Amino acid sequence: MAKVNISLDAELVVEVMVLAGVGSPQDAVEAVVRDYIARGHRTEARTELKDQGLREVDARPQEPQG
Repeated sequence: MAKVNISLDAELVVEVMVLAGVGSPQDAVEAVVRDYIARGHRTEARTELKDQGLREVDARPQEPQG
């Protein structure tokens, strides 16, 4: 797996370490990135289900009005 080196504000990393309950900066950053990705997948799944429901409603034949 490829590795990336970046610089981060130490206070941010320490705060994430405390909130996540991890002991290393590497683990803290990985936890944040994994959580962000998982949240994105959950959002996609929710919006996809909603979009499918709307499409099904739109596809139903409508009764004549008037």
